[in-house]
Amino acid sequence: MKMLLSSEETPNFAMRNFIIEAGGHMPLHTNAIEHEQYVISGSALVQIGDKKVTAEAGDIFLIPAGVSHSYETIGDESYSFLCLVPNKEDSIVLVG
Repeated sequence: MKMLLSSEETPNFAMRNFIIEAGGHMPLHTNAIEHEQYVISGSALVQIGDKKVTAEAGDIFLIPAGVSHSYETIGDESYSFLCLVPNKEDSIVLVG
């Protein structure tokens, strides 16, 4: 994860860039705050709650606070996305 705009720099939202290498994943988890995401490159199977979708460049997702989500890359390319989060306290809980 690369911090692009931190909560110290901006009044309302932080902006981060996540890159998950080919063959990688981020396990199912929840956050106490919402996430707005924009896919830059690559593709991944993204689970948000009970729904699974194939995410590709240009896709946009809203992950509401408290909703479980995970990522699993597809293919030989890294999956890169921008993630905006409110400047509020967050807690991450692994699911399962």
